[in-house]
Amino acid sequence: MQTRAEKLQQIMDWAQNNTDIRAVLLTSSLVNPLAPVDELSDLDIELVFDDNTTYVADKNWLNNFGSPIAMIEEDESYFDSKHAMKMVLYTDHIKVDFKLYSKPNFLEEVRQSPLCEDWDIGYQVLLDKEGITEAIQKPSYRVSIIKKPTEQKFRQLLNDFWWDCTYVAKCLVRKDIFYAKFMSENNIRTDYLVPLIEWYIASQHDWNITTNKHGRLFKKYLTEQTWGKVMRTFSAGDIDENWTALFAMADLVAEIGRELANKLGYTYPIKLEQDIRIYLNAIKTK
Repeated sequence: MQTRAEKLQQIMDWAQNNTDIRAVLLTSSLVNPLAPVDELSDLDIELVFDDNTTYVADKNWLNNFGSPIAMIEEDESYFDSKHAMKMVLYTDHIKVDFKLYSKPNFLEEVRQSPLCEDWDIGYQVLLDKEGITEAIQKPSYRVSIIKKPTEQKFRQLLNDFWWDCTYVAKCLVRKDIFYAKFMSENNIRTDYLVPLIEWYIASQHDWNITTNKHGRLFKKYLTEQTWGKVMRTFSAGDIDENWTALFAMADLVAEIGRELANKLGYTYPIKLEQDIRIYLNAIKTK
């Protein structure tokens, strides 16, 4: 099985000998000191061409690095006409995300201030045939640092959380598991629980920390006891299990929401929580 380093070397050898290519950059987790990296981490490669048109329209050049299993192709219309993407999973199970720039668009990106997020997360210039990367600002690596919420944002999140709990409850009474899962996982977990846990962790680290995307590092920074409470918010397809998970979410949000409110000097919506809990318990027994 080919290693990621060997795959990268294949790409670099090809780029070095390709007269259409002006520069190659490595971006994302592999060059971000705050990101978790393992053997499954992707290669995120930016290729700068004199003109990327041929490489956007054609995909045969990707076979220089192995045999693709699957591929996602997105032209420049997906990215405000700045660049295109080809995301490839090869038979050696290495995934490479290629960002394809034409030189004029790349230079326009270089001139932008502040630095674009993809570069501010981290980048490494692997090849520059004519110095076109020299003006890129240095990355701050702070794009993913968790920011302290305003009181309005904090209160809005808690208000929305308790409101949407009522939808999950109604779905469970109706045994409508698909809608219940949509509300609990897509809305409540993603939009409310994850940000709240991010704030909770950041408040313990002077607001100078990242937990990476979608809670990837939560387990690392939460106590074993709190992590256990988080795990109890997950459930399968059984209706009773989903009731248990819903109340586990309510308990967790109430606990860390109150602690955060106290730390930040904000007001926690105690009466709203109490009234919604009465509603949840009442509708569950119908």
